Amino acid sequence: MANEDLWRLSATELTTLTRGGDVSAEGAIQASINRMNAVNPALNAVVEDLSSEALERAQRLDKARAQGQEPGPLHGVPVTIKINIDQKGHATSNGVAALKDLIAPADAPVVENLQRAGAVVIGRTNTPEFSFRADTDNPLHGRTHNPWGRHISPGGSSGGAGAAVMAGIGALAHGNDIGGSLRFPAAANGAVTVKPGLGRVPAWNPSQTAERGLLAQLMSVQGLITRSAEDLHLSMPSLIAPDPRDPFHVPMPWRGAAPEGPIRVAFTKNTHGYDLHPEVEAALDFARDALRDAGYQVEAIEPPNVFDAGRTGYRALMGEIYALMKHDVDAAGSQTVRDIFSVYFQEFPPFADDELLQMMAKRTHYARQWSLFMEDYPLVLSPFLPQPFFKPDRDTEGAAGVHEVLGCAVYSYAMNFLGLPAASVPARLAELPKGPQPVNVQIAARRWREDLAVDACAAIEARAGRMCLPLWQKMSAGGSV
Repeated sequence: MANEDLWRLSATELTTLTRGGDVSAEGAIQASINRMNAVNPALNAVVEDLSSEALERAQRLDKARAQGQEPGPLHGVPVTIKINIDQKGHATSNGVAALKDLIAPADAPVVENLQRAGAVVIGRTNTPEFSFRADTDNPLHGRTHNPWGRHISPGGSSGGAGAAVMAGIGALAHGNDIGGSLRFPAAANGAVTVKPGLGRVPAWNPSQTAERGLLAQLMSVQGLITRSAEDLHLSMPSLIAPDPRDPFHVPMPWRGAAPEGPIRVAFTKNTHGYDLHPEVEAALDFARDALRDAGYQVEAIEPPNVFDAGRTGYRALMGEIYALMKHDVDAAGSQTVRDIFSVYFQEFPPFADDELLQMMAKRTHYARQWSLFMEDYPLVLSPFLPQPFFKPDRDTEGAAGVHEVLGCAVYSYAMNFLGLPAASVPARLAELPKGPQPVNVQIAARRWREDLAVDACAAIEARAGRMCLPLWQKMSAGGSV
């Protein structure tokens, strides 16, 4: 493969070459930078270009390897970092103009872990204000566009990450998820991700001046968005390396014990009163059949009530946000985001006072129900959204818009409240009137078993193919943004 085409490789394919010495880290990084320069102006996915320091780091990696130093597992892999996470010397703006000069004094654990493994950061990706929308736009950096076209939102809040990695800007994209912010952009762009469970990835921002609320600590996790399931198996062991700055991190290996016999998968199409689009149903049927043919024992059975758990959890989170974050949104947010938060509080009426404490305590009740269920069914295959992904700015269109974007996404934020792993993988490319778009399904997993969810993603991907390939054909034919 010519050097200029190295950006097309998965992280797994690339490290085979870089670690073996067939391709230099500098060559791999330069190819990704060239791709970024070619496609990012139309996408606005990367909002801080780190090309110069990336090339300098790549040269240092090449020199160290030449001197006999063992290359890391991610040697020379280009990655992007979301702008709400600290990277030393760069602004942790979180999409907020008032924070544009908040320069990180040190790297967050996820940045340290990726770089320790040999990855090279080529840029920082866009997020909505306060990283709290399922779409990506802000007054500081502007709108991010989906590489499939402007008929689809890029998702949020890790929308820049999802658009970048699928367009070929870096093989791995860092993101985070408090209610779906890894899985929304994965679904929007046709990428693969796993929202890790509670305690799996160390998290902390050295620039922060106060601790986050308890529910934010329990529901928010760090992760990666990739173009292939195998890249999650390659990269997540590095991301989950322990860091003492996160006192609640659980130092467990990525791979758990091999299951005895076929893995039982609970399969549900229940959208809890929301209309199930035929293309989403077709994607679910495809994923079910792919898992069965791969040896999984897939059974149509309802898991514990995800609607009740999800709505309770998000109303509790809104109660915490109303108490701890509303002042900042009102003081530093745009009118657009203030209006959206007002509708959030209508869609998810915040619990307060004693009721908030009671609902926070009820989290254990829901988690216990799921824990018992997953003794028999370690995986749950379900919709992610009941409809194909929504258009840009849908959440600015009042109650109906927020209801379509977040209200129906109970399979998303329920997993955050429960603290369970949940993966997202494309199972279908839908040809819709406004243009083609991927349709992802969700696979939730037993606690600590992100690896099982990613294995299931790989089985589905083996039949569906990597969604980046038809996307790049579309982009090269001039059919992208």
